[in-house]
Amino acid sequence: MKYHTLLFDVDDTLLDFQLTEAKALNELFAEQGMTLTPEIQTSYRALNHHLWREFEKGNMTREEVTGNRFGLLFQQFGKTVDSQALEQRYRHYLNQGHDMITGSHQLLQTLTGKADLYIVTNGVSKTQYQRLTDAKMIGYFKKIFVSEDVGAQKPMKAFFDYVFAAIPELDKERTVIIGDSLTSDIKGGNEAGIDTIWFNKNRLPEIPEIQPTHRIDSLDELYGLLEIDPY
Repeated sequence: MKYHTLLFDVDDTLLDFQLTEAKALNELFAEQGMTLTPEIQTSYRALNHHLWREFEKGNMTREEVTGNRFGLLFQQFGKTVDSQALEQRYRHYLNQGHDMITGSHQLLQTLTGKADLYIVTNGVSKTQYQRLTDAKMIGYFKKIFVSEDVGAQKPMKAFFDYVFAAIPELDKERTVIIGDSLTSDIKGGNEAGIDTIWFNKNRLPEIPEIQPTHRIDSLDELYGLLEIDPY
C-alpha cells in the first residue's frame, strides 16, 4: 500500500452526521413541545456551519459554538430561549446517534492489519467517543484525536503537530487524511505536508485554493486508491 497511516475524520466520513443531527433536532424540538419546521432546520444548519467555520479559524471556542448556537438561532425568529439548556438536551440525543456511512464498517474491517488507523476529529470528545463506541468502530483505531482533547482543531498546524508527535515513527510520505471537509480536513492536511483524500459524497462545490490529492464520491473508491482487495 502507498499509505501506511490513515487519518480518518468522523462526521460525514465514517458516521452519517447529517442523519444523526436531523434525528437529534427532531427529538429536541418534540421534547420542548415545539415544531421543527423546514425553515428552522435550514437556518440551524446554516448558522451551525458558520459557527464551526469560525471555530476552525480560531475565532471562536468550542464552548462558544455549542453554548450559543440555539440562542442565536431563535433570535432570528424573535424568540429568547435558554441556549445552554437546549444544548444539553440536544447533546443528549446527538450522543445516541451512530448512523453509519454506507460501507464504512466493512472498510475498517478490511483495512485492519493492512494499515494503521487513527481518528482525527473536531468536536466534543464525549460525543465522538460514545458514537464510535456505539457504532462498534472504536476498536479499529490505534488512537483517537479529538480537538477538545488536543487543545487545537483542524486545520490548525498545532492540531497536526500534536497528532504527528503522538504517532510512533510516522512517515509523512505514507500518511494520508480522509475527510469530507475542504476547509478542515483537506486544508489541514495540505498545510501539514501530507496527502489528502476528499470524500465528497454530497457533491459539494470545490474551493479552488484548496486542492486535495485525491477525490472520491463513495468509500468503495478507497479500495482501488489504497490498492487493497475488498474481498
